[in-house]
Amino acid sequence: MVAGDPLYLAYHDEEWGVPSHDDRYLFEMLTLEGAQAGLSWSTILKKREGYRRAFDGFDASKVARFDGPKVERLRQDPGIVRNRAKVESAVANAREVLAVQQEFGSLNDYLWSFVGGTPIQNRWASLQEIPAETPESKATSKALKKRGFRFVGPTICTRSCRPPAW
Repeated sequence: MVAGDPLYLAYHDEEWGVPSHDDRYLFEMLTLEGAQAGLSWSTILKKREGYRRAFDGFDASKVARFDGPKVERLRQDPGIVRNRAKVESAVANAREVLAVQQEFGSLNDYLWSFVGGTPIQNRWASLQEIPAETPESKATSKALKKRGFRFVGPTICTRSCRPPAW
């Protein structure tokens, strides 16, 4: 935990571990976790409003239509992580979200299928016991990558591409 950081504390107290069934929010978490790779979560939380603005409120149907010039404009936006691969992955992932919604009805239904629709309630005694990857996150990551999603490794899926209680 980042002591004293109000954004981090609010996220920890109000969002982390709270199951979500909202496709927009799930796409947001997928995008933010992908952007976080190699950076601190605190850094991403500080840029969260910039991401919401830059990525049209995480409306996958809008983000999926972003073209090359739009990606280049985003790469100049100090409100987000401007790494080309991460920006392009958000756009590609939006397109994959639409494909998942078409096939499964919702991103929610697809992601929750990896745990049978029910949160897994772990009882870790210490932070050291919490794994970076789980069998469920590995399966989710593998399936997402097979569909064409990017920046969705098992560690990212442990944190974002899953019902948060994993």
